[in-house]
Amino acid sequence: MTTTAFDPYAPAAPSSRFLHALNPLSKIAGPAPAMIALVFVRDLATPVAFLVLAYLIVLAGARLTRRLGALLFLAVPAGIVLVGCGFSIWVDAARVDATAEVLGIGNWVLYAGALEIGFATSLRLAAILSLALIGGVTTTGPDLVRASVQQLRVPYRIGYTALAAYRFVPRFGHELEVIRAAHRVRGHHGGPGPFSRLARAWGYVVPLLAGAIRHAERVALAMDARAFGAHATRTERYLVPFRGRDVVFIVLFWAASAAVLWYWFPWQLG
Repeated sequence: MTTTAFDPYAPAAPSSRFLHALNPLSKIAGPAPAMIALVFVRDLATPVAFLVLAYLIVLAGARLTRRLGALLFLAVPAGIVLVGCGFSIWVDAARVDATAEVLGIGNWVLYAGALEIGFATSLRLAAILSLALIGGVTTTGPDLVRASVQQLRVPYRIGYTALAAYRFVPRFGHELEVIRAAHRVRGHHGGPGPFSRLARAWGYVVPLLAGAIRHAERVALAMDARAFGAHATRTERYLVPFRGRDVVFIVLFWAASAAVLWYWFPWQLG
């Protein structure tokens, strides 16, 4: 009988949020067709529909943190406005001069058609980003690597090497904080001002590289001690299963995406 173990270093997933219980690959396979289709649409309604769909899924299935709330309700709307206005300014006026004038400054005129093109582009980008957040905010890097090795049959030499590299990031952050604290204790602050900050940052490089080399050596020795790469396959300690709920999620997401594209059929606009 196969038992399922979970990564002790991964954050605890709340049982009431269904996205955290899904396989990482299902959260990629479900939105992927919609993300590809959004590259080719040119209307406003289709990206808005996918944007709403992505928001509903994330709000219903993911744990809402302050960072996620700021991203969804502040960063994404602000990005839509800024990118939409920026693209509207860059649209060739000769292509949209038959539409209504919205704003005029001297000889320069902003047409309604330019705004439509600009905001259609920004909404497409926002919809693609929001669909990516479905898996991005509910999946850890190690789980994605393990699922790729277990379900996609990615060679474990590649997958677990990427997993070891992923572990380096928080380790570097911790070592950087230790180095900064050591410099402060020794009074190596260099004084205020931007040049002093650059000097302090340069002083972190050598000890950080030394710590990185030591950590890499320890990881390499640990992998050699466990005969990493000696055999074609390895026994999995932590399993990331692909269950029936993952199939249901993918099928429902594909059906919803097909319904959105069929209802608006954006390509009929040419």
